[in-house]
Amino acid sequence: MPYFYSFLREGDFLNPFIPERDVKCVLIDGRELDIGKALERLGIKVLYTERCTDLYEAISYHPDIHVHPLDEGEVVVAPNVSQAFLHKLVELDIKVIKGKTFLKRNYPYDIAYNVARLGNVAFHNLKYTDPVLREELEKRGVKFLHVNQGYTKCNIAIVDDRSFITSDTGILDVAVKNGFDVLLISPGGIVLKGFDYGFIGGATGLIGKRKLAFTGDFSYLKDYEKIMDFLNKKGIEIVQLTSAQIKDIGSIIPLF
Repeated sequence: MPYFYSFLREGDFLNPFIPERDVKCVLIDGRELDIGKALERLGIKVLYTERCTDLYEAISYHPDIHVHPLDEGEVVVAPNVSQAFLHKLVELDIKVIKGKTFLKRNYPYDIAYNVARLGNVAFHNLKYTDPVLREELEKRGVKFLHVNQGYTKCNIAIVDDRSFITSDTGILDVAVKNGFDVLLISPGGIVLKGFDYGFIGGATGLIGKRKLAFTGDFSYLKDYEKIMDFLNKKGIEIVQLTSAQIKDIGSIIPLF
C-alpha cells in the first residue's frame, strides 16, 4: 500500500498547506538539520530537498521554489530539480508531475512554482506561473488571483483558509478586496543569508489544523505583538522549532 494512504482519509488535505489534522510528513530545506530534528521530535517525518544548481545559493534548496503540493500525495515539481530529490519523492509513493518551466537563477525565472494557496484561491504573479501547475490547480477548482509579487508563497504565512500574514502591500490589497483577513507586518527581522531579510511565509508552515510552526524565535520581529494577537484571535497554537532567530527556509510544506 502506498505510504501516504496510511495517513489519509477521504477529504483530507485537499490543500496540503492547510491540513485538517496533525501532519505526518513535511518537506524542508535540505540544509536545515536542526529544524528537521525539532520536527522529528514532534513525531513528524522530514523529507529534505536537494540543491538545485540552477538557482542562486540562498534559495537553491528552498522547497517552495522547487515544488508545489497538490493533494493526496501529489506534487508538481520543476523539471530541473535533482534526480536525488525526485527519488526521495518516489520512495514515499508521492505522485510526481513535472512542470514545464525550468528554474533559472535570476528573478522572475525562479518563481514559477512559488504559488500561495488558501482554500480554493491561489495568489501568484500570473505572468510567470508554470502552465502545468496552473492547469492542475484549476482542474481542482482553484481560482487564481494576480499579484505583482513573484515570491508569493514566500511572502504569505498561511493561518487558515481565509487568513494570512504578509509584508507585501500589493498582496494585502488584492486579498482584502476578495474577502481575506490579512495582517500586514513590517519587513525585516527574518534571516535569509545573502539578503537583508527573508519573508514570513518562508519561515513558517502549518503542521496541524490550528498549529503554526515558526523556524525560530520571532520576538525579533518589529510586529511580534501584533502577530501574537492575530494568531491568538484565530485560535492558533504557536510552535517555535528553535531558539535561534527566525529564518526563511522556503516554507515548511506538509506532504501528508
